[in-house]
Amino acid sequence: MSRQERRAISRKSTLTLAVVAGTLGLPMTVQEAAAAFIEDSKANLTFKNFYINTDDRERTASGRNTPRQEEWGQGFLFEFKSGFTEGPVGFGLDLIAQHAFRLDGGGRQGKNVEDLERTPGTIFPLESNGKAKTDFGRVNATGKMRFSKTVAELGVLRPRLPVVVSNDGRLLPQMFHGAQITSNEIKDLTLVAGKLEHSTERNSGDSQGLSIVGANNIETGKFSNKFYYGGADYKVTKDLMLQYYFGNLEDFYEQHFVGLVHNLALPVGALKTDLRYWNSDSAGANSRASGRTEGYKSAGYWSAGDRDSGEVDNNAWSALFTYTLGGHELKAGYQKLTGNSDFPYLNQGSPSVPLITDATVEKFARAGEQTWLAGYAYDFARVGIPGLKTSLVYFSGDDVDDERNGDEEWERDFRVDYVLQEGTFKGLGFTYRNAAVRGIRERDDNRMTISYTLPLM
Repeated sequence: MSRQERRAISRKSTLTLAVVAGTLGLPMTVQEAAAAFIEDSKANLTFKNFYINTDDRERTASGRNTPRQEEWGQGFLFEFKSGFTEGPVGFGLDLIAQHAFRLDGGGRQGKNVEDLERTPGTIFPLESNGKAKTDFGRVNATGKMRFSKTVAELGVLRPRLPVVVSNDGRLLPQMFHGAQITSNEIKDLTLVAGKLEHSTERNSGDSQGLSIVGANNIETGKFSNKFYYGGADYKVTKDLMLQYYFGNLEDFYEQHFVGLVHNLALPVGALKTDLRYWNSDSAGANSRASGRTEGYKSAGYWSAGDRDSGEVDNNAWSALFTYTLGGHELKAGYQKLTGNSDFPYLNQGSPSVPLITDATVEKFARAGEQTWLAGYAYDFARVGIPGLKTSLVYFSGDDVDDERNGDEEWERDFRVDYVLQEGTFKGLGFTYRNAAVRGIRERDDNRMTISYTLPLM
């Protein structure tokens, strides 16, 4: 659908709304406000087909391989984003309806597993008997209000900030429930503040409380319904941005973040520098021995006879440099974690972290871990194949403070993306991802995604 066609539909919707409002005898100001609500609205329907195959090469206590999981599903995601009503204070409403159907799988056993029950997969929620459901869905809304260049939202949110990241790595996206205010009143300065209370995971139709690794066992773990966050992005120049953010999960941790992003045009190519630092400390119940005994604890340092108390204590430093030239992209980075705990982040089973080491499978966020990474990507548009891109990234972590599972791990991620550039199915995208993990955890992972977004208005 062309832009002109969408505008025509929007004008027709506006005219229809105005006629209805006039028939009901509403004042002209109300009609105009309602018309603006529709005029700037957008709606689309996304089709997402997702396949995942994970082969855990680890051994169980009995010496047998853990089950291989293979799942395939089809997801549908309808999104409506309204405009704002006219006037000094504008109001709007966003709606999102999602549903996923299982096409195959839900967990398949490895060849060496004889008497284990089928292991549920990672795409779909579970029935009471422990098996994956055949389908699931959810419908959510977000109310919003605009004053000048400030927008307040209440409902479902999908933040991507240095202290909280929503994950979209399965059929349906992870969503947080809460409120957020975003302000751009000052030129080149973006201010953000919010509070999150629950999370709806990628493989669930229900919401649950917030927790961290070490305390997020769904049956016996501890959870909080209060995550406060805020921060600022300031563009000092068009090429330099400074960041500060704060996050606080009640009874678990407080976190401060500072960052710098700089783009430098070189005589040949360009260089992007991304520097990040987090300081994370305990808060509330996690800061007290009695609270940690109750279960408000973090994963972290462990040694025989000297196990850490589970108190949050972490500093994370990282630097990532990306050089681009034509269709080529080279990147190299280093990250170091210090302190007795893992890097704390909201984790309900859908882990996405704001670290430069947020790989396909591992996060390289363990206590004491240092990680080197190197990657290469190429955009084939430079050789006459627009829409085709590939990338390869290698992560190597060591010095992990854990005597149980070893102190080294590595991951290799390979990815191919292709998007049709013309024709009836213009915009249809294909993504293949392969990851190999060795060390503390051993896994081979393959994922295939086919997606298409249909504009409705």
